[in-house]
Amino acid sequence: MNPFFSHLAINVKLHLRNKMALIYSYIFPTIFLVVFWVLYRFEEVPLVRHMGELLTVTALGGACFGLPTTMVSERERGVWRRYRLAPVSTGTLVGGTIAARYLLLLVAALLQVALAMSIGMTIPRHPFDLFVAFTLVSFAFIGLGLVIAMLADNVPAVQALGQCIFLPMLVIGGVAVPLSILPEWAQRVSSFFPGRYAVEAVQSSVTGDGIGAAWFAAFALVLIGAAASIAGAMMFRWDAQQRFTHARGKGWVAAALAAWAIVGLIAESSGRSARTPEYAKTELGSDPSSPGSPGSPSSPGPPSSTSPASDPSKPADSATPPPAPAPAPTASTPTAKPTPAPAAPPPAPPPSPPSTPADVPAPKPAEVSGGKPASWRAVTMTDIDRDLIFTRLPPDEGVVTPIARSDEVPDDPIAAQLERVRTGLPNWQPGKVSDPVQRVRNLLLVAAVPDVFQMSELEKFIPLVVYDFIQDQIPRDDLVKILYWIALHPFDGDDKAVDELRPLGLFNGPADMETTRDRASVYAVKLLGRITGKITPQ
Repeated sequence: MNPFFSHLAINVKLHLRNKMALIYSYIFPTIFLVVFWVLYRFEEVPLVRHMGELLTVTALGGACFGLPTTMVSERERGVWRRYRLAPVSTGTLVGGTIAARYLLLLVAALLQVALAMSIGMTIPRHPFDLFVAFTLVSFAFIGLGLVIAMLADNVPAVQALGQCIFLPMLVIGGVAVPLSILPEWAQRVSSFFPGRYAVEAVQSSVTGDGIGAAWFAAFALVLIGAAASIAGAMMFRWDAQQRFTHARGKGWVAAALAAWAIVGLIAESSGRSARTPEYAKTELGSDPSSPGSPGSPSSPGPPSSTSPASDPSKPADSATPPPAPAPAPTASTPTAKPTPAPAAPPPAPPPSPPSTPADVPAPKPAEVSGGKPASWRAVTMTDIDRDLIFTRLPPDEGVVTPIARSDEVPDDPIAAQLERVRTGLPNWQPGKVSDPVQRVRNLLLVAAVPDVFQMSELEKFIPLVVYDFIQDQIPRDDLVKILYWIALHPFDGDDKAVDELRPLGLFNGPADMETTRDRASVYAVKLLGRITGKITPQ
């Protein structure tokens, strides 16, 4: 075993002397960590939901760039040709190189976890499972790096081949972009990439139920790593003069790629390719009021049962509008002309009504010029059908104004934040103002602020909690009119509520209030569509 450990020590020393290798192994992943922290700094526990992505990037950089770059550069300098003359078996030489790379990846991963914990991340839920998961990830990517080293004839070719694998895995492979916001076709494509399973295995150990809950991801990594390792061994080249185009065993590349295809086809046939990973489906109990449950507030059913509970709010609603109470109900009907008659008891002198204040209701129909209602109370379904196009809304599964599907269940950290919002809303002062329009506007801002801050998984579950509370507080008929009014008047009222979100466990509002108000109006239209049946929630 002495030759093995001697070769391992030599590889570690050479790695520490290689500036480019240090950049790929340590600097590059740290840059990703800083970027992720900037993007998701408003989450309650920093980076805990993104360690799967960060550690996968760490393994990718060290295994798919660092390892083949080192091997190819040594082969070009004739180092491996001299190794071949040594009285040491090929397995010892290659095994020492791979073991050194794994050790370096492990150190880089520990550095990433330590940096994340230094800025507030909690200890992973399953530390040993995390070690196992990262070992499987390293095995898969080291095998892939070995194949790249055998395909490339020089170091620039390593960079080109590495980018061809690295970039697609980042963008549509579930590594840098969360699967939950990718379109369905991209989720299906990602099931053929090992990066997706690397993220799933690691994240399941950090925030989920451990590596056992991600057994398919573990199986995929083992299969892909084994196929790649065998292919790399069968294509192994000692001398730089042995060009790949003239080398034997080129067909083993197909064997390595076949493992990717097999894993993807199994995922597709079993329905795993376009669904949320298992680690994000932790059961939260049988509370029917939790987001994503069958009693989700996104369904149009609950409003009909909320009107009795919302009777106490009616006096405040009717007292707030500035116009006189008499014309308000008549403005919504075309037959508002009889109102001047009771205003002037003596029918004989017709000129007197125009000169008295009793004629104030008459201009109301004129204010509705162009078909626009004069106040929120005057809104009708005709106005809604005429002015709102529900098919042009951003999709619920998109990046802007997302809303969780009915079958999505938040994991424990997100569920705890949602529960804090749910229990805090009844006592939240901006949600108790007398003006019903401002009240609903304030509550919609609770959903809009996390969306503007891009608070990862939280932003798509909060609208369901807000929708539920709004429908409990406002009668359905009034709510339909108010939501229309907010949608068409996004910059009316005030936005002071965004600076009072800390009692709900959220960060106070962003500086870009124009975007925040716009997002609140979009959430208003989405809720209106659900209530009126114009939108069928997923």
